Amino acid sequence: MDFGKADLLLADARGLLGEHDSVRAMAVSALDALRRDVARAGLAAVPVSRLKDVTDGRLRVGTLERSGFATVRQVLEATPYELQSLPGIGARTAGQLHAAARQIERAAAEAASLRLDVDRPDHHTTELVVALHRLVSVGPELPRALDAARDLAGRLGPLLHQARPARGRLRMMFTLPARRRRAREAVAAIEELLPASDGTRLLLAQVTTDLLRPAARDFEAWADFESRSPEYFGLLAELAGEPIGTERGLLPDDLAAKVAAQPLDDTHRRVSLRGYQAFGARFALAQERVIIGDEMGLGKSIEAIAALAHLRAQGESHFLVACPASVLINWVREIGARSTLRAYPLHGPDRLAAQEEWARRGGVAVATLDGLARFGADSGGPEPEVGMLVVDEAHYVKNPEAKRSRAVAAWCGRARRVLFLTGTPMENRVEEFRTLIAYLRPELAAGLRSSDVVAGAQSFRKAVAPVYLRRNQQDVLSELPERVEADEWVEFSGSDFEVYRRAVAAGNFMAMRRAAYAEPATSAKLKRLLELVADAEANGLKVVVYSYFRAVLAAVGAALDGRAHGPLSGDVAAERRQRMVDEFSAAAGHAVLLSQVQAGGVGLNLQAASVVILCEPQVKPSMETQAVGRAHRMGQVRRVQVHRLLTVDSVDQRLLDILRRKTKLFDAYARRSDLAESSGDAVDVSEQSLARQVIEEEQRRLLPD
Repeated sequence: MDFGKADLLLADARGLLGEHDSVRAMAVSALDALRRDVARAGLAAVPVSRLKDVTDGRLRVGTLERSGFATVRQVLEATPYELQSLPGIGARTAGQLHAAARQIERAAAEAASLRLDVDRPDHHTTELVVALHRLVSVGPELPRALDAARDLAGRLGPLLHQARPARGRLRMMFTLPARRRRAREAVAAIEELLPASDGTRLLLAQVTTDLLRPAARDFEAWADFESRSPEYFGLLAELAGEPIGTERGLLPDDLAAKVAAQPLDDTHRRVSLRGYQAFGARFALAQERVIIGDEMGLGKSIEAIAALAHLRAQGESHFLVACPASVLINWVREIGARSTLRAYPLHGPDRLAAQEEWARRGGVAVATLDGLARFGADSGGPEPEVGMLVVDEAHYVKNPEAKRSRAVAAWCGRARRVLFLTGTPMENRVEEFRTLIAYLRPELAAGLRSSDVVAGAQSFRKAVAPVYLRRNQQDVLSELPERVEADEWVEFSGSDFEVYRRAVAAGNFMAMRRAAYAEPATSAKLKRLLELVADAEANGLKVVVYSYFRAVLAAVGAALDGRAHGPLSGDVAAERRQRMVDEFSAAAGHAVLLSQVQAGGVGLNLQAASVVILCEPQVKPSMETQAVGRAHRMGQVRRVQVHRLLTVDSVDQRLLDILRRKTKLFDAYARRSDLAESSGDAVDVSEQSLARQVIEEEQRRLLPD
């Protein structure tokens, strides 16, 4: 028996755990200091009268108020001597005042919402980022190494203690028979454990070495934070404790308990999950056929990959992802980066070869929604059973008559587990939501009759809870920088107005929408856009400019003298589109990316941009929400400025008035909301009817009889 090897293995395990505890304690200490800072700043607005609340009215604060103490912060920062010098306050009362103020400070610190501002780092935030860097820089192997170390420490320690008599022949001879028997059993267990631990010892040594590296310099830690902030915030959420209950959306207690009890194996996963992300993956596994409708930027793809990785650990081998062509490359990248699963892009000239290799070796086949109908038919033979089908941007299949919708429906019938991902499950009417549910649970959709919709949003959300989970940014991403929205109203120039008037007379809705850019030399919108870009350049900020129209983007690109990246448009190949985004993100300092809103609003991550300019309002509110959500999402470290360019007394103003109704309907039925009022007018607001309504209103205003 090689006791030396066993002793070293136990020492390695305990060494890793000890070093991790030490580094983690440094991070927690920095976090607590930052929380106290945030709490104390907030206490400057808490009146001193609140001290009575935490002492059930036993403390009299009248003397404090008369002496100029207005806030709890002033009491905290006063010395005992200063308090005792006030009339009627002795040492005991001064101590009680300080104790009550500290109690309020602790409560405020626990509830503090922490944000790490890369543009305004201070001493305590820098300390925290440096401490987090030591843990983040270890990489995705840290959780696995910690689990292995805890397992070894828990098993090997007691076994070595029990086997102590076997370390020497004389000691064994003078040991009682029962003790000798237990020692032999322990030796056998250790000998069985050691051969399987060779790879584990190497893992422990590597991770311990990484933890022992000296702390990074301040600027190195901040630069790393900016490049991979989701990992920092994920760790920060773990240390701080995420808000309880927000990860479950509006699921009822019994269903939430079932989901929480669902195991989630991380053997094939290379990324740590936020609490709400783990809950989303468990929901998909526990319920098997569901829609995750998380708001844009919360990491729905990571939740899907976590579910696939779990199923791989359970013996499933083949998986299928269907997505728009624009995000196919991004899915292949994400699967490779976030898991050990191999991804096969079923697109382009090598599609058939990739499909055959996937069928033979297993992994994740990634197909476009439009190419899904061909998938399987091309091979000429039976396809492997798919362990889970993932449909990204599932609102693209809301029309059951479309070819891609029929292909998705056919695959939903073949696969036991199906996961739909969409931040906008309904865009025009509740019926679209019901269509998506019908692919997954026909019997549930059949029960959602019109009367159920009229019964109210709360009843509707309760009915769809078994199949629908949604969480919003404000619920689970407390660290996300704020989003500042500004409507930039301008007036038509004379030439642009003439173009607009002719478009109204012709009843040309699209020409009306882009008329403000008809004469670039005099366009008021374009002038304001250039001012916003210049301001962003002066501050070193990246900008993404969205328009529905290629002609508008061309005008913007020409006005910027070719300095802009893009434009991203529907006819740009997925690979080229991703390269444009990568080049924009990698550019040092200020840069501008031009994008059609329908191309840049789907699947691409644009958190390098902190200024978003919308050249005109969109017909679908969800289209704008998606586009802005590409920048204001997990990983964003700066405040996001959203500027909408609008022309007064025009199609822009009419659109905004009409579209408020669509947004209200979505909020009631698909977004997490306390709204419970009935909505009997849940009918379609189609693009055609909306355009007709706007045209008629503008013709009455501008073309009187």
